[in-house]
Amino acid sequence: MSSSEVNFKIQDEGRLAELGYTQELRREWSLLHNFGVSFSIISVITGITQLFTYGLHTGGPGPMTVGWIIVSFFTLVVGSSMAEILSSIPTSGGPYFWAYMLAPQQHAPFFAWVTGWFNLLGQIAVTTAIDFGLASLISTVSQVANGYEPSAGKTLGFLAVILISHVVVNMFSVASLRYMIYTSVSINTVGVCALAIAVLAKAPNLKSASFVFATFYDGTGEEGYDGWSVRASPAYVSICGILLTHYTILGFDASAHLCEETRKAVRDAPLGLVLAIGGSAVIGFFLLVALLFSIDDFDAVRQDPLPVFKIMTDSCGKTGGLLLMVMCLLSVWHCGLFSLTSNSRMMFAFARDGGIPHRLHIIDRRFKSPVRTVVFGAICSFLLALPSLGSKAALSGTTAIATIGLYISYGIPIMMTLVWPRNYKRGPFTLGAMSKPVAIVGTLWICFITVVFCLPTVNPVTSATLNYTPVAVGIVGLFAFGSWFLWARRWFTGRCRHHCRICIRQLDFLGEEMVYRADTVDDDGHQRLKSEHSGSFSPSGGGFGKGKKGDKYASLSFSFPLLIQAFGDTR
Repeated sequence: MSSSEVNFKIQDEGRLAELGYTQELRREWSLLHNFGVSFSIISVITGITQLFTYGLHTGGPGPMTVGWIIVSFFTLVVGSSMAEILSSIPTSGGPYFWAYMLAPQQHAPFFAWVTGWFNLLGQIAVTTAIDFGLASLISTVSQVANGYEPSAGKTLGFLAVILISHVVVNMFSVASLRYMIYTSVSINTVGVCALAIAVLAKAPNLKSASFVFATFYDGTGEEGYDGWSVRASPAYVSICGILLTHYTILGFDASAHLCEETRKAVRDAPLGLVLAIGGSAVIGFFLLVALLFSIDDFDAVRQDPLPVFKIMTDSCGKTGGLLLMVMCLLSVWHCGLFSLTSNSRMMFAFARDGGIPHRLHIIDRRFKSPVRTVVFGAICSFLLALPSLGSKAALSGTTAIATIGLYISYGIPIMMTLVWPRNYKRGPFTLGAMSKPVAIVGTLWICFITVVFCLPTVNPVTSATLNYTPVAVGIVGLFAFGSWFLWARRWFTGRCRHHCRICIRQLDFLGEEMVYRADTVDDDGHQRLKSEHSGSFSPSGGGFGKGKKGDKYASLSFSFPLLIQAFGDTR
């Protein structure tokens, strides 16, 4: 190990110690790995394949393409604010621990608890939505290929097998996860581009640019009823249609949850987060436009249960379409795999701080992995899918929290940087003078989409067509706030301040010993622990790319030399 690597290791572990934690997970991942996990969870082909029907009926091609551009921009705004906070507070807890550190001392546990539960249940819902979507895709493709007759029970069986496969890989092949990231990134870049080029090249007829970018279609009305463009307005339908993009570009907080396993975390984890959003936005737009241009018969595609597969078979024939669809299924499988990885790390951190049973915070001796949270996350995801046996609407309601739940957990710490700016000590990755405007825009956008995604999207509104998102959000909110005032406020402190017997046994196993010079209290009233490695973390001054001479990190901003250097270090 070179001297520079040793220095970065000391700095990473020293900063973690300053936040009150020891290094328990293996810190072996580079910027490419951190980026790859978030990029794989976003997996544009997963979201587009699962919600293409929704997009065609809720606005059609024009709002789908224009909405993708608009939503990608605002998602990048939200992600940039999160990356700046991550650079300052690099722990696996992510949003809930950010909320703890940014709030006044007397309110810190409350904000950590509420943010943690929205993030936790959002993470579980994301894994459920991805893997249940994969199970449904397998059922539909099998039905087209060989006449298989799907049912709710069989689809749930597929889901169980998929989750078990993800658990096995996460439990027993932690080292191989790094190499599987290469496969996933390749599929989601080279594979997706090859798919887009193939359908464009083989399409019998290509649609016009006006069709792709300006065509509006309202399919929100049930048979015999007007759609919401008549009952409300075309703008209402188009705004509701942005769910396609938002659901697709989701889960990028994985860069935060995996930062305790990332080298040079204060720099590479924020870069991984932002690059995952930007890269997904570009590749996703190319795929979306290619699919829309390749539509032969719009009505036939719109009415097909799997429109993306219909476009593939119309362009490349049944055999070619099946081969392309297999690649899509592999991409979705990797998406679910790394979603469970991110989920388990968040649970690991939340259990470490007492938000969920503390015994889940155990690193397996053989596999050096949080095995208990991996299994626990998979079980929770399976249980969340059980309502699909009786009601598809119930499943939609429970998985709706995947989008809004996560964005609420993203928005709380961003908003707190505006309300309590004195508690916000920026790290090496900083937006400089743009930090506050970006945070304001990001907070307002999250408030906007929280309202939009609670609106009805099918007319008439019945028990079968009701948007259950407000119900799902209400249940999570009621639990988070209710549990806090009923019992959690008596014991949850937001951070593990004293090592219990489980933690001590964990530290003994790892051969680590945290040594602190003294307990200190910062100006914001938070108790922080000082590491034995002096100078392990020094927040940069100035703005983006404006560092002082001798400041090791301040100049490490968005620049081509930085990206070349960072991506080159993948050993």
